[in-house]
Amino acid sequence: MLFRDSQAPLVDRIEDLLGRLTMEEKAGIMQHEAKGVPRLGIPDYNWWNEALHGVARSGRATVFPQAIGMAATFDPDLVGKIATAIADEGRAIHHEAARHGQRGQYFGLTFWSPNINIFRDPRWGRGQETYGEDPVLTARMGTMFVRGLQGDHPKYLKTAACAKHYAVHSGPEKLRHTFDAKVSDFDLWDTYLPAFQALVEAGVEAIMGAYNRTNGEPCCAHSVLIGDVLRRQWGFEGHFLSDCWAIRDFHQTHGISNGPLEACALAIHQGCDLNCGNTYALIPEAIKEGLLTEEDLDPCVRRLLRTWFRLGLFDPAEEVPFTSIGPEVINCEQHRKLALETAEKSLVLLKNEGGLLPLRKERSILVVGTPAANLDVMLGNYYGVSSHVTTLLEGITRQVPVETQLQYRAGFRPELSNNNPMDYTPVDAENSSVTIVAFGLTPWLEGEEGEALASDVKGDRPDPGLPGHQIEYLRTLKERKCRIVGVLFGGSPIVLGDAVDLCDALLWVGYPGEAGGEAIARVLFGKVAPSGKLPFTLYRHIDDLPPFDDYRMRGRTYRFLETEPNFPFGFGRTYTTFKLEGLTLSTDLIGHDPIGVSVNLANTGPNDGEEVVQLYVRARKPPFHAPRIALKDFKRVPVPSGQSREVRFSIDQEAFKLVAPDGNRVLAPGEYELILATSAPGPRAEDLGVPPIQSATVRVETGSP
Repeated sequence: MLFRDSQAPLVDRIEDLLGRLTMEEKAGIMQHEAKGVPRLGIPDYNWWNEALHGVARSGRATVFPQAIGMAATFDPDLVGKIATAIADEGRAIHHEAARHGQRGQYFGLTFWSPNINIFRDPRWGRGQETYGEDPVLTARMGTMFVRGLQGDHPKYLKTAACAKHYAVHSGPEKLRHTFDAKVSDFDLWDTYLPAFQALVEAGVEAIMGAYNRTNGEPCCAHSVLIGDVLRRQWGFEGHFLSDCWAIRDFHQTHGISNGPLEACALAIHQGCDLNCGNTYALIPEAIKEGLLTEEDLDPCVRRLLRTWFRLGLFDPAEEVPFTSIGPEVINCEQHRKLALETAEKSLVLLKNEGGLLPLRKERSILVVGTPAANLDVMLGNYYGVSSHVTTLLEGITRQVPVETQLQYRAGFRPELSNNNPMDYTPVDAENSSVTIVAFGLTPWLEGEEGEALASDVKGDRPDPGLPGHQIEYLRTLKERKCRIVGVLFGGSPIVLGDAVDLCDALLWVGYPGEAGGEAIARVLFGKVAPSGKLPFTLYRHIDDLPPFDDYRMRGRTYRFLETEPNFPFGFGRTYTTFKLEGLTLSTDLIGHDPIGVSVNLANTGPNDGEEVVQLYVRARKPPFHAPRIALKDFKRVPVPSGQSREVRFSIDQEAFKLVAPDGNRVLAPGEYELILATSAPGPRAEDLGVPPIQSATVRVETGSP
């Protein structure tokens, strides 16, 4: 059989196997629980697997920081290493499971990750799965994640990555099965599509459609988004799949088909190759009723078979380089060290009044708050399990000197008000040198529909502020003159209110993975300096935000925000000080040749550290609505104390193009400000003591290319 000939051209092998399949066998392959073809020696295969921040839900695996924490590292190369480790563990798990006859869900090689939706609104509970609010940061992180998962072998994929949820999808969770996201061409092409385009260009193997409709059409059967944009404009050759049971929504909640047979036919006609769910089980009936033909299935099956062939599923094991990866790599020491490094680099120091951190020789330390002893806040959602998870309390216990008294009190639960009048924690705090308060959000309060058990709105947060009882608890401690180090958990931007003033030091930690407790403690005690940056804006008030279900970007994220934030995108302190100086450009004309940009980053403080130099562009007088400022590039740079490093960028004309109202990208004549900074610039950044920006004016002359 030609399809078994590993040396034959891929297209010939696909056509040979396709020609051998019956209609029923084709239909079986197009469902996530793909039915094997025993007569051809093809076993069952379950397409559904997850790898958001480690191989999820199949058992033992390394648990890296949640995706929003990866984004806070501003380190794409590190994300590539993480994804490589995940792919190695995924291969080992798959082959070991297959050897024991286990071919069910979460044991395949097709990972439905990463989530590259733009975190446009802090009320969305699933935003923790994303790389934040910026299209460029999301594209860079997502691209490296895909490359790490899929590998660089010229013939075989290590695993198959999937970019989701295509497109224009970021809540509300409770409306996702009914909602029609109305979006302009400008916002579509300026905000919602760039990361997907970048991942297609990076060779991502799969795209998952969203539950909702966009501009009237369901995302899993969208003539424009799938046919025009994805296939024709971008030339995507991989397979397209539905979110789980999304095709059922066509008739049950969206009302755009008259029943499951029509839903099945519509999705296939519009290019949805794979159904997560059971609607495609009706394919034979839809053909019988004349809604489909067997030939309609062939393009879908070709694309699905392409993935199986590229994974090496039909080739001798000795020819596929990844089949030799053994179970010894699963949660190995190297991967655990990588999880620790990532967690350390993800932590964002928001405040450090009087240099309270790092903690020195404290007489006594009190740790307060149930998150300090909780595993859930380390894991976030879509996680695997590890025998090496460290809580915050365990991490602190390992770091605290023997001569320092250490106590822990539960104090309060983030999701429940404390009504116990006999809580002696404030007295203990008053008698302690430092009180470390673990507070914020937990996966009980935010997450995907059905995951956040304490949420009555399916995981979203209509009020993005802290639960009021947490503020009151901090206030109770502060009234007793306690020195408070706040350790803020949560995967989304929180309106912090008085918590900022009540804490003397404040560290955002996200959901930091299996090494989270150790990483936080190492930062608190100065074994490593914090270097993370906010991948989102921390707003001052909920009134700063447009309605949650309004998908227009005006007034959202640092790119369009019309008020000053509490903490800006890209912000994060460390234990030293930096200075930017000496900006130079190779030219001030934007043309065919890239502009070379150079700036000097000096560490002027007492400690070694790492800084993220961020390059922004602002159109001085744009001819139409445009972002007020936009990130175009960034580099994480380590600099020893007292030394400096030259940081170079190369910016081509694409970075200066603006999206016109019709969605086309144009290079408009005029002046542009090129800004080097260590956070999104603005008055609030200046108030927070961010190093002064370095900026220069570049221009596009009338008639320029």
